[in-house]
Amino acid sequence: MNHQLSIEFFPPRTPEGVEKLRVVRRNLAELKPAFFSVTFGAGGSTRERTFAVVKEMAAEGLDAAPHLSCIGSTRDNIREILADYRAAGIRRIVALRGDLPSGMAEAGEFRYANELVEFIRAETGDWFSIEVAAYPEWHPQARSPREDLQNFVRKVKAGANSAITQYFYNADAYFHFVDEVRSAGVDVPIVPGIMPIGSFSKLARFSDACGAEIPRWMRRKFEGFGDDAESIRAFGLDVVSELCEHLLAKGAPGLHFYCMNQSELTREIFRRLA
Repeated sequence: MNHQLSIEFFPPRTPEGVEKLRVVRRNLAELKPAFFSVTFGAGGSTRERTFAVVKEMAAEGLDAAPHLSCIGSTRDNIREILADYRAAGIRRIVALRGDLPSGMAEAGEFRYANELVEFIRAETGDWFSIEVAAYPEWHPQARSPREDLQNFVRKVKAGANSAITQYFYNADAYFHFVDEVRSAGVDVPIVPGIMPIGSFSKLARFSDACGAEIPRWMRRKFEGFGDDAESIRAFGLDVVSELCEHLLAKGAPGLHFYCMNQSELTREIFRRLA
């Protein structure tokens, strides 16, 4: 595949999960992705797990892009994290607002992702390539599509190099978003986020929580399979592979896979695209 591929992990919670992720990472490294991103929770323990995964990957010579969410953080705290990543040779960051941790009343010194992007640029110049999030079907907390678009434009103009979208199954939403962004004077690459489908029930839960639409025709088809896991997997692979082909054929700059710390589905989709 001639387009840029990237893959997202989340930091495992257990020693078994850490070992499993090492195996998954080796399998997916064979696809030669441009980078692996690693999600980041606002709580201290999740941050430590993100650090550990990212530093191990960097030591293996892989391009690791830690997520960095700013909600609930201070400038000193973010400055320290940036220094740690720089010392580890990390050159790419996914800069996010994030969600306020439960029990925390104050947003901290950063309210929005554009403020984090500005801070990273002010502190570290061009050391980091900065990715930001994009929402073709709009952020679930946005008051309107117009406001969401303005927020995105602010993030990019603060110094982002490119964007990764929330996953979606409606290609028209992505292309409409790209057109809107280009009309607003933003020309950075906007890479579609891709969620392989292994379990429809899990996908439905995720999608309800994050605002990603599962088209009605897909829902009905999945529901019709009941507990037939093999048919769900086969249909999911077909749908997502065709979506990827369509996106790339129509000019998407690459694909970012939310692999859920599994390698099999991402490898199969990639094989079909090769």
